[in-house]
Amino acid sequence: MNLSLYHLVREPKLKKEKNPLLLLLHGYGSNEEDLFSFAQELPEDYFVISARAPYPLPPYGNAWYAIHFDTDENKFSDNDEARASRDLIAAFIDELVENYPIDANNVTLVGFSQGTILSYSVALSYPEKVQRVVALSGYLNLDIVKENFQNNNIGKLKFFISHGTADQVIPVDWARKAPEYLKDLGLDVVYKEYPVGHGVAPQNFFDFKNWLE
Repeated sequence: MNLSLYHLVREPKLKKEKNPLLLLLHGYGSNEEDLFSFAQELPEDYFVISARAPYPLPPYGNAWYAIHFDTDENKFSDNDEARASRDLIAAFIDELVENYPIDANNVTLVGFSQGTILSYSVALSYPEKVQRVVALSGYLNLDIVKENFQNNNIGKLKFFISHGTADQVIPVDWARKAPEYLKDLGLDVVYKEYPVGHGVAPQNFFDFKNWLE
C-alpha cells in the first residue's frame, strides 16, 4: 500500500466493521518507531498508525519541518514546511480512511513535541477530519493554523494536553498558553503537568490512556 506517508500499523485486536484510529505523530529528529513503541499498551479497539515525517534529518531521524538557527543562536521554525506538513497529514488521514476499515468520525491525533504542534494545527484547520488530540510536550503555533479557522466547526474537538514542568526543550510556559486559548474558544480541554523533562512519564501515559477510554 503506497500512501503519502510511510507508516507502521497495529491492527485492532477487537475488530468491528469500522474501528477508531489513533494516528501517532513523532517529534523532531525522531521517526515512526518512537511513539509506536507503546502501541501494544493502547486500547485494543483502535487502529494505531504511526507516521514518518516527510523531511529526512540525518543520520536516522525525520522532521515535520526544519528548525533553523541564526548567528545569534535564535531558533525559528520553517512555517511554510510546517503548513505543507499540516496539509499532508490531513490528506493522509483521508487515505487511511479509504484504505483501512477506519471510522472517519473517530480519529484521534497523538503528537509528541513537533508532532503535537502539527496535531494542533491539523485539528483546528481540518476539524471535520479529527475529533480528539493528545498533545504531549508541545505548544500551539497559530502561525501554521489555517486563517479564519474559528469559522470552522471546531466545537466538537477535545484535547488532552500534558507537559513536563522541567522540560528543557519546550518551556512549560509555552505549553500553558494552549489550554487557556482553547478553553476561550469553548473547547473541551484537560491539562496536566508532570515533574519530568521532555518526555512522557508513566503516569502521563496512564492518564491519557484513561482519557481515551
